[in-house]
Amino acid sequence: QVQLVESGGGLVQPGGSLRLSCVASESIIIGTMGWYRQAPGKERELVASITGPGITNYSEFAKGRFTISRATAKNTVYLQMNSLKVEDTAVYYCKLTITSRDYWGQGTQVTVST
Repeated sequence: QVQLVESGGGLVQPGGSLRLSCVASESIIIGTMGWYRQAPGKERELVASITGPGITNYSEFAKGRFTISRATAKNTVYLQMNSLKVEDTAVYYCKLTITSRDYWGQGTQVTVST
């Protein structure tokens, strides 16, 4: 059973930055890692993903503000979030897809507020 642990969430003012981390209990080099978010009353949505070969994909709202990266030697994926907006407030989850199975972390709360 793969375990994922997110960290780095918190309270930040609009325009601020946060970096989220997700550490996997197994190698992530052959899987696809993704960051998702879920705001209250809304469905979970993709933020960004990175494949085994390192191809990245971003949702429109994340382009130009968020950057997904990874440190494969540390089994860790990051989400650098800049220019945060109030509407970015949500629980952020990481997901590992490997051999057609999905594994989710427990989530980390990001709150953007004055």
